[in-house]
Amino acid sequence: MSLSYRQPGVVLTDRRFTVPLDHADPDGETIELYAREAVASDKAGQDLPWLVYLQGGPGFGANRFVGRQAWLDRALKDYRVLLLDQRGTGSSTPATRQTLPLRGGPAEQADYLAHFRADSIVRDCEAVRPEVTGGAPWTVLGQSFGGFCTVSYLSLAPEGIDTAIITGGLPALDAHADDVYRAAYPRIERKVTAHYARYPQDVERARRIADHLLTHDVVLPNGYRFTVEAFQSLGLMLGTGDGSHRLHHLLADAFVRTPAGPELSDAFQEQAQALLSYASHPLYALVHESIYGQDARPTAWAAERVRAEFPQFDAAKALAGDGPVLFTGETVHPWMFDADPALRPLRETAGLLADRTDWRPLYDPDRLAANDVPVVAAVYHDDMYVDTAHSLATARAIRGLRTWVTNEFEHDGLRVGAPRVLDRLLALARDEV
Repeated sequence: MSLSYRQPGVVLTDRRFTVPLDHADPDGETIELYAREAVASDKAGQDLPWLVYLQGGPGFGANRFVGRQAWLDRALKDYRVLLLDQRGTGSSTPATRQTLPLRGGPAEQADYLAHFRADSIVRDCEAVRPEVTGGAPWTVLGQSFGGFCTVSYLSLAPEGIDTAIITGGLPALDAHADDVYRAAYPRIERKVTAHYARYPQDVERARRIADHLLTHDVVLPNGYRFTVEAFQSLGLMLGTGDGSHRLHHLLADAFVRTPAGPELSDAFQEQAQALLSYASHPLYALVHESIYGQDARPTAWAAERVRAEFPQFDAAKALAGDGPVLFTGETVHPWMFDADPALRPLRETAGLLADRTDWRPLYDPDRLAANDVPVVAAVYHDDMYVDTAHSLATARAIRGLRTWVTNEFEHDGLRVGAPRVLDRLLALARDEV
């Protein structure tokens, strides 16, 4: 039974659906999906077109907005919105260290998680769409990885889409994970260089923290092993609009004086722990590189292997000289499955996924070249998470796609720039600009 309730300016309805784990075996095992329907309070009785939102990640449930926050306010002016928790996330049969042992051992868990990529998410959408819309196509809004899913949707089932809107999520159509990270590390370095130019005092602060971590064994309150590599991974923040400022504040008060000498403060450790832990989204770490798997080549911990080609990211070498310690970005590494208590039980499973060689193509270049669905995309210039050159090449490969290239926002432009970002893209889709 669906349950409806109200928040300021919006009526929400909890929706649950049953779909096949493997859409190629529709009579086999099933999983449950959860979504929240949202409609403006003053339009609750109206017959409105539908918009389904595909969250970034992979591994994150849809936004838990309160009322009409962020981009949702603009969307509710025109649509009923379905905020879908993609399979394995949020309340959609979550995949975690607690639940995955129900599948069996690491091999069974890896086989199970192989069904949690964009192609399965698209099939989920098509399975629930007739129930939600009565069979009518809907508008798809894909943020980041949700944009990757949207391009898969255009490849696999374009008949289900009325309009496709992509923000910061045009994937390379044929790049291997190695190619993705070879393009990523120079972008990450540029973001770190820009951060240090803004906050030059952070060069010495980061060096001091890195030196402390190289010479001390630090375990955070939740049991996370806080290594220098983990500290560097806090650079993930630099891909968001306010990330540089938040990183600066984090570094500013890292140390306190104690009877035993300088130590990392409890406050710093607590904040670092919240930023580093995958307890709320372990699927991100487990399947992140598999979103780039499209053939018989394993991803094989691509971010870790490719990082070795960029020795400037070696903190020990930086400290041996007078250079800055470089932060890293949106990369997943095997050491994370040793460091994070939420991931440790899943290390062998992650390794099996990294070694997998039976990935299917996620995109159909021929179908995209013949596309007749209205598609618009915001491409953020020098986006730290998604390569701009890759995005623009894909934009050219999708027939009729209109891009809005901007340096006004970072990767989180849909969130921080709402309603302007969604308003601009809707206008592009409707040929109003």
